[in-house]
Amino acid sequence: MTQGLLQWSPCHQSLSISFTIPSTKHTQLPLSISATLEPATSTQQYLTARERRQLRNERRESKAGTNWKEQVEEKLLEKPTKKFANWKEELNINNLAREGPQWWIVKVSRLKGQETAQLIARLLARNYPHIDFKVYAPAIHERKKLKNGTYSVKPKPLFPGCVFVRCVLDKEIHDFIRECDGVGGFVGALVGNTKRQITRPRPVSEFDMEAIFRQAKEEQQKAEQAFEQEQQEAALNSGLNSDDAGKSSGDSKPKRRSRKALDPLINGSSKGKNEKLVPGSSVRVVSGTFAEYVGSLKKLNRRTKKATVGFTLFGKESLVDLDVSEIVSETT
Repeated sequence: MTQGLLQWSPCHQSLSISFTIPSTKHTQLPLSISATLEPATSTQQYLTARERRQLRNERRESKAGTNWKEQVEEKLLEKPTKKFANWKEELNINNLAREGPQWWIVKVSRLKGQETAQLIARLLARNYPHIDFKVYAPAIHERKKLKNGTYSVKPKPLFPGCVFVRCVLDKEIHDFIRECDGVGGFVGALVGNTKRQITRPRPVSEFDMEAIFRQAKEEQQKAEQAFEQEQQEAALNSGLNSDDAGKSSGDSKPKRRSRKALDPLINGSSKGKNEKLVPGSSVRVVSGTFAEYVGSLKKLNRRTKKATVGFTLFGKESLVDLDVSEIVSETT
């Protein structure tokens, strides 16, 4: 069998391979096989490895818009390094004292969070008077008026089940706080291996604590505003009910009084003060539930000495019946 000639050169445009098989007793005619390989027209086939690497780096920079080497370096810098040489050092709670005073989260009962926070503060102050610590249990103090007229103040936890403690935490302080009544441990991460595992406390950053202080202050302001609005609405409703009751009792049992002595519209001493009391004028309340309120006089009844005054409260106009002696004309 005659073999064909194999020719190869990167400069040629084609590659030819041919084989010729002579005829034998089994084959009547000679057979020939030929193949042609056309090379790629791209110039990358003739580039060296260094040139291809430079071309790839340029393509990366054009797509990302920034230097890809800087991105890789930043990721390598952000990679956390090992703080401890072995797992036994990681389990040592005394290493937390190296970080200095930090805020820690203590898990307590959701129902008795305030009582547990006060207990922790008392025990730390009694047993460790030489250390500086802070115990913070964020809560909203809600005020409510009882039926007997007194006010009750009840704290509402902002983060139920959590108490924040700021101190230099070591193993002694850590174990002392864990042994307090109502404490369920510290918030942290489970570290160690199959031989021994503990929950290593995780500190809270100062930025997060400032956000918690700000949130507690805002919630307290909202609660106080809601209480004041509720008190104003209750005072308005009670004033309306008392005026209606007084008017009904006065109509049912009228009393005979000297009109000349009691009517401020007729009495000469108060005539100059109330001479401008006409419907539509601006009046000011000088006594009673709505003292120092300014409203508009809607109706004046000289026989019953009653005046209907309209006040604008919470964007709505409310009508209240008052005695003429309780209002004066508002001078502009």
